[in-house]
Formats: sequence, C-alpha cells, structure tokens
Amino acid sequence: MRSRGIMVLAALSAALVTGGWLVGRGLQGQGPGAGAGPRLFEQVVEHVSHYYVDSIGASAIYDKALEGMVSELGDPHSALLTPERLKRLTETTSGTYAGLGLRVDVRDGWLTVIDPIPGAPAERSGIRVGDRIVQIAGESTHDWTVDEASKRLRGEPHTKVQLLIERPGVEGRIPFSVERDEVHVRSVRHVAMLRDSVGYLDLYSFSNGSAREVQEGVDSLRALGAHTVLLDLRSNLGGLLDQGVSVADLFLDAKQPIVSIRGRTTEANHVFVDNAPQKWEGLPLVVLVNEGSASAAEIVAGALQDHDRALIVGTTSYGKGSAQSVFPLPNGSAVKLTTSLWYTPAGRSINKPIKSDDDDEEAPAKPAERKKFKTDSGRVVYGGGGITPDVQAGDTVVPPAELGFLRALGRQVGAFRDALTEYALSVKASGAVKTPDFVITPSMRDELWRRMTARKITMDRGAYEAAEQLVTRQLTYEIARYVFGPDVEFRRRAADDPVINAALAIARGAHSQHELFARAPKTPPTRG
Repeated sequence: MRSRGIMVLAALSAALVTGGWLVGRGLQGQGPGAGAGPRLFEQVVEHVSHYYVDSIGASAIYDKALEGMVSELGDPHSALLTPERLKRLTETTSGTYAGLGLRVDVRDGWLTVIDPIPGAPAERSGIRVGDRIVQIAGESTHDWTVDEASKRLRGEPHTKVQLLIERPGVEGRIPFSVERDEVHVRSVRHVAMLRDSVGYLDLYSFSNGSAREVQEGVDSLRALGAHTVLLDLRSNLGGLLDQGVSVADLFLDAKQPIVSIRGRTTEANHVFVDNAPQKWEGLPLVVLVNEGSASAAEIVAGALQDHDRALIVGTTSYGKGSAQSVFPLPNGSAVKLTTSLWYTPAGRSINKPIKSDDDDEEAPAKPAERKKFKTDSGRVVYGGGGITPDVQAGDTVVPPAELGFLRALGRQVGAFRDALTEYALSVKASGAVKTPDFVITPSMRDELWRRMTARKITMDRGAYEAAEQLVTRQLTYEIARYVFGPDVEFRRRAADDPVINAALAIARGAHSQHELFARAPKTPPTRG
C-alpha cells in the first residue's frame, strides 16, 4: 500500500513540474495586474479555445462560463434556464400548455394512462384511465420514457396526433385521432366533503388562477354544508408569489400584512397587505403542511399562523424563505436569480440554512433552539428552518414489517408496481369489483403474490405476509384508480391518511377558530 502511495506521489510531482513548465511558458511576460475583470475573462476564453486538449466551440465555452458563474453563487434556487427549461417554467407558472391533457406512467415498458385531465382533448376523445398507449404517430412506444412521450404528445394547438390504444377487456387495438388544444392544469386537485361536515381542498401549486380556484372550491364546500375546511398544502412546492399573497388574502382581514420581501433593489423591497375583507369570516380553518411544502405554500401557512387564522397540522415545512426573479436573455434563455428574502407578518424568516460542502448534514435546529416569535394572540412560533406546525402529525417512521418488505423488494420495486397495475387492470377487465367500497380479501393478496412470482420477484413469503397492511393499501389504491378513477382513489387514500385523520379529530364539531386552537394537543414540538 505504501509503495503504491509513493508511486502516485511521484507521478503527481512529475505532472506538477511538467505542467508548471508549460504554464510558465504561457505566462512569460504576464506580471501582476496585467489583466482584470472582462479582459482577464476574455484571455481565459482565448486560452481554452486555442490550447485545451479537446476542441470546444466559442458558444459552448460561453455557455459553460455562464452556468459556472450562476452555480458559483452557491444558491440552489438561482439557475441559468435554457429555452426548454424556461418554457417548462412558464408552463408551470401559467398552468397552461398545448397538448392532449394526459398524465401517463410506464408500466411493463408501455405508456399507461394514469389520469386524463377533465375536459381536455384526450378525455373528450374517450381515452380512459388504464388505457395503454402502444403507438404515437405510428411509432411503437415500448420502452419510451415519460419525457419522450410528453414531447410527442405536446405540440401546436389544433394539430392532430394519432394514437393506438389497448384497453382492458376490449379485444384488438383502438385507433384515436386527437386534436391538440390549450390545456389548463388546475392547481386545486381535489375538493371534497369528508366526514363530520369537514370540507377538504388540495392546493397542489401556485399558478395563474390559483386564488380563483381556491375561492370557487371553498364556496362549493360551504354550499355543501362544510363547517370547517382543511386546506392541504402538503408537497406544494410553491410558484407565483402574487398567487400566494392572493390566497392568503381570501382568509385574512383588510390591512393585515401578509408577507414582506427585502432585497438590494427598490423593486425587491415590498410589504404585501390584505386588500379585502375575509371571504368566509368565522370559518374554522386547518392548513396541512409537510417537508414538501415550500415557498408560496409557506408564505400562506406563515401568514395564517401569525394571524391565528389557521391551525397548522403536519410536519415542518421545507424552509424556502427567498423569492426569485426571472430575467429573459436575448438568445431565448433566461437567468433565474434570488433577488429577495421574505418574512412573515411576525418578522420570521423561515429560510433553512444552506448546506455547505464541509457540513456532514443540513443544520435545521430543533424548534426549541430556534428564535421565537409571537402570533397576534401571543402564541409562540418559530423562525428558521421552515414553518413548524401547531400540531405534529404524520409519523415518518416506517413499521418494522413494512420496512422489511421494502428492503426485500429493493430494486424489484418497479416489477412490484407493474404487478400491482397488471392485477388492477385484470380486475377492471373482469368486472369482479362492483363498488368503490370494495374490500381486499386474502385471495386477492394471494393472486398478487402469484403475479409477483411470475415476474421472478424474489422474496420470502413471510415478509410478504407480515406486510399485509401495506400490501392491502397498495392494492386498494391501484384497483380504486383503474376501476373507478382518481376521485375514488383519493377518497380511499384520504381515509388512511394519518394527517387528515389527525386534523379531523380536532375539527370535529368545532364552531370557531379559537375552539380549534383550544382543542390542539399542548405537547411542545420536538422535531426540526
């Protein structure tokens, strides 16, 4: 081992000496201060262009330089956006794109329809959940990725795309000719009445129209008799700042501050204040968050928490307390830069410290170690490291039996997913399940095991049996989706959701926001 180290050191020394001679030749006559700023940059570009061992075009050199400049800022939220990335960002923030309105995933190597968007061209043409797309424009889709499919399915409005579909229970392949159109992806995914007169609204993102969709959703829940509303912001990565402000505005009183942003320039400093009276004064409100709730989702949760307008339930949010601006560039790309930090009405920055290269792990402190602030009524809330919920719910610890099952699956998880979908589609084709309230039986689990075995999934049967609850849940959700559709799948998942159930236990029969706070468990937060 020692001789190997000596050899490496000797080789390195030789390389340094040789390299030093070459560099020395190139730097003869270049004293201190010979080049700085733009001139120094141009000299480096010139040297790379003429002397680097591989030929690199001038355009590529500048692209790499620009990417490196933004990367070296050390800010994970700043980036150079290619025209394609800028287009995707625009589609995300606008909630609109031109295509068929299909969400697909790969099952057994084929594109399978997971969810056709209601009212979009695909649904209007008769494409259903569970359909397998085997051809697009005459080309086989076997082993395509979802990204490849997306590029082929999207296109200019009023152009047509030819599909060939296989459908469970139907012999032969079905041809479809679908005309692309503008598709609006709703940021509110589910609006539903749960038990005990509690309404539920799932806000997935903050894009153009999010505030309007929330208002329409809550209005419909109120019309159905909702006495309390759960606003689910879990795994909501954010989006448009103004839509976050507008959603908070719906629930707060006029002139109440919502969020303030602070940056270097005049336009990067602003205090956003509620402009209108509450839409539903006195309506008890619970907001659900988790570690995937970020940015605009945290703005809403923070404002409602600081003003005692909502009980926050779940796990600590992501901790993105900054705002970005997008600056278009002449070549069709853009640079996205962090231009300000934002603060809740109580003055909290919830920004999570950025991990440095020398850190072993990120440094979110436990709530007790973080700076304390007070809400309007004097409740203690915390700055730094995300929005800490008033009620912790949603245990992230996996039960030992389920953990053993997942470990046994390992890299076979894709094959297990394919077995689930295959079985669900066979149930759909046979018509064996008649009601959305179906129950998974031992014989159904046995059939899933048989299909897993047929796919050469290696696992001890004991591990499979021990994880009966996990297997039952996954079978339930898969059959619910493919036999009855996404709405039934949502209801079955919601019934098992520990965070929703924790919120329901507090919200049951509550007549005011004050009553919700009074019912909340008084245990101090323990998780960062």
